Amino acid sequence: MTQAEKEQDSGKEKEKERDKEKEKEQQRGVKRPIAPPVIPDPLQEQIQSNFIVVIHPGSRTLRIGRATDNLPVGLPHVIARRHKQTGQPRYEDAWLLRDGLNKAESNEQRQNGLKMVDQAIWSKKMSNGVRRTPVSAEQARAYNCQIRPAVLESSPRVKWTNTAHQPHHLVGEEALHVNPSDCYNIHWPIVRGQLNVHAGAGGSLTAVLADLETIWTHVIQKQLEIPLKDLKYYRCILLVPDICNRQHVKEVVNMLLLNMGFSAIIVHQESVCATFGSGLSSACVVDVGDQKSSLCCVEDGVSHRNSRLCLAYGGSDVTRTFFWLLQRAGFPYRDCQLSSRLNCQLLQHLKETFCHLNQDISGLKDHEFQIRLPEAPALLYQVRLGDEKLQAPMGLFYPTTFGIVGQKMTSLQYRSQGDSEDPHDEHYLMATQSKQDQSSKSAADRKGMSRPGGGLDGEMSSQGGAGELSDLNRSCGSGSGGGGMKGETEFGPAQGECLMGVGEVEEPLSAHLSRKTAIMSQFESKALGLDKAILHSIDCCASDETKRKMYSSILVVGGGLMFQGAQEFLLHRIINKMPPSFRRLVDNLEVITRPKVTQTTLVIKSDTDRAKLYAAQSASLKNNSMQVNGLGFRSVLQNKLYIHPVEMGTFNT
Repeated sequence: MTQAEKEQDSGKEKEKERDKEKEKEQQRGVKRPIAPPVIPDPLQEQIQSNFIVVIHPGSRTLRIGRATDNLPVGLPHVIARRHKQTGQPRYEDAWLLRDGLNKAESNEQRQNGLKMVDQAIWSKKMSNGVRRTPVSAEQARAYNCQIRPAVLESSPRVKWTNTAHQPHHLVGEEALHVNPSDCYNIHWPIVRGQLNVHAGAGGSLTAVLADLETIWTHVIQKQLEIPLKDLKYYRCILLVPDICNRQHVKEVVNMLLLNMGFSAIIVHQESVCATFGSGLSSACVVDVGDQKSSLCCVEDGVSHRNSRLCLAYGGSDVTRTFFWLLQRAGFPYRDCQLSSRLNCQLLQHLKETFCHLNQDISGLKDHEFQIRLPEAPALLYQVRLGDEKLQAPMGLFYPTTFGIVGQKMTSLQYRSQGDSEDPHDEHYLMATQSKQDQSSKSAADRKGMSRPGGGLDGEMSSQGGAGELSDLNRSCGSGSGGGGMKGETEFGPAQGECLMGVGEVEEPLSAHLSRKTAIMSQFESKALGLDKAILHSIDCCASDETKRKMYSSILVVGGGLMFQGAQEFLLHRIINKMPPSFRRLVDNLEVITRPKVTQTTLVIKSDTDRAKLYAAQSASLKNNSMQVNGLGFRSVLQNKLYIHPVEMGTFNT
């Protein structure tokens, strides 16, 4: 018999055995498993952009709109609520005033900060190489004290909000123009990026959430023209600060889903959305708002936890400092008070109109402004100003000029405080992780002692752990960038984060937390300038490559630093204070202040255009910048000049 015939016979025998087994199974009632049918994947619903509402709540301005809108709706984030009972005392949240200004040391600190500002102004030369001549406030005061207003119109065009129909609440501009004699309380639901929870009237968490719900529903109905009953078809994107109260965010999300009725919601960080909206993959985001300034390094859509920093000052502090400088210079509008909402609006307008960070603008200049108040004639004032227009914005780089005493000026990223409704919150994870580490360490020690050479293995493991901790401290600490921060502060948020890992192994958790709190409180008592805070945030990144990316792209957003010359001023300070080692690694240090400004393109078609190109290139070799006929040339690619508008100024190449 051949081999093939043998294999054929064995195959037949195996088939017979399988048939016999099937018959036995059927007799015993055993059923063979049936393969489940293939279920097709459900078709995913197509999400339409016009059914997505983006909400960005700010301390002073609310921005809200559909995802398809070119620009969001912006309005003052304020509400006026009518008194429920007659004779109820009136309450109003402060606008420019804040705690820490009426201390005995405030004026002395303000004067010391102004001296540092004047020294910084004098030390930097103008573009022509000449030092700026300082202008004292007395030179302008002698002229301003003699100014009397001129009447423009006897009948006022500005009127108080009509409350004859006694509405329960007013929102936005209507709330700002409520007559102080009317029975309304004025509330700003968000202060310095956080919910305005306080001990006064309307300061409970429930009341603040009710104010947010009322303002947002009013804007969605009136401005976006979306009926509230249709919100079940809409999704919401909520922007929150990088350093936020998780419990408050949870309450706001519940309000949006349960009370307002959105079908779904996603929470995004402001810094990540800023880089996405600017078309950048990585950047050090500097968000200078009205009441706070936040910094964070974003790399490929990820916000680095250790680099997050929040400074408790912003544009409103610049406005208040500008008013103090105007008073020193004999401000002719002597009835101006920071307790008046309309006067605060006026000072905000004067700051945006007059202030700048261009040191080439010097000397005394005459300006004029108008006062339009309800139930009063319109007046025209003349005012003469000198260095006050430059000194006020420089307070962002010398925060002692704000005169704030006894308040925490710097906030870091703390661990979550825990959630009573979540049994597996971060505190539970920290406790269980610590126990697991201890049990695994004891098991490793027993295993090492049970075999020869165990002591050596134990020593190697302990040395490896110490090496990992030291590497962690080096990666999070201010290793190569310490030069920029020396003399200002000794501790950073990254070092505090790294200490968490050391404490869990070396000492009890409670003792370590108290030590870490002491270290962070010492750091948070420092009032960092904006440029030093940028250096500190970048320095907390993990690797030199990430730091190089951050130095190459510093993105400035928010309305607090939109002064003329802010881009060149900030770029000069960063270059002078950054660590020397990174000056060689960074190819092109760039500060972006207006990412949404559209570029225009000039195509070289004639010899005249080519002559302009050569002139610009020769100028760039001299001063590392290009400027021809008042236009700053951004780059030259394939015989095309990419030109930014004139207000953007001269850019580095």
